[in-house]
Amino acid sequence: MRFIAATLMAVPLLAQAGGVESLKEFFQTTNTMRAHFHQVVTDVQGGKVQEVQGDMQLQRPGKFRWDYEQPYVQQVVGDGEKVWLYDPDLNQVTVRTMSKAIGSSPASLLAGAQDAERNFTLTALSGRNDGLEWVQAVPKAEESGFEKVLLGFSGNVLQKMELHDSFGHLTSIQFSKFERNPALNSSSFRFKVPAGADVVGE
Repeated sequence: MRFIAATLMAVPLLAQAGGVESLKEFFQTTNTMRAHFHQVVTDVQGGKVQEVQGDMQLQRPGKFRWDYEQPYVQQVVGDGEKVWLYDPDLNQVTVRTMSKAIGSSPASLLAGAQDAERNFTLTALSGRNDGLEWVQAVPKAEESGFEKVLLGFSGNVLQKMELHDSFGHLTSIQFSKFERNPALNSSSFRFKVPAGADVVGE
């Protein structure tokens, strides 16, 4: 089920406010980010429906790239104006304007929405025994496609994300090999439509 890639096209005050503060510090200290990710999707019954991994990059504000590498190849690229989703197996590109694709999505949180509190209701979470500080972000827009996003931090380092969509699916993303503010090539955030690919969208 590959719809999860398109979803990206969207947190105890200290023990009770830690998660929210970690998210705000993440925005303040992270201009670029690079990490490996491992993503698992489960259905309403908890059954695994997808497991993928790859590498992600972001450059704030508004630019990001997710390269899915296993078990299939797929790319999601945000260039600051548009979001491009490329499926090599289908040789198809889906494109949406940035404002429509991530205005209130998980990607907007990571890629640099300074006004996150305008688009999301942020609530600190406690009671999870994993050593992370968690914040819950609930989109204020009714048509975002997901119910909430949870972000888990160790200090101000993002470790995990959990996306709860409107169909009862849970997408859990574990980050590793985290790099804060690496020098990134600007060409990574420019998408060139492959020859012969069908382009769908705006």
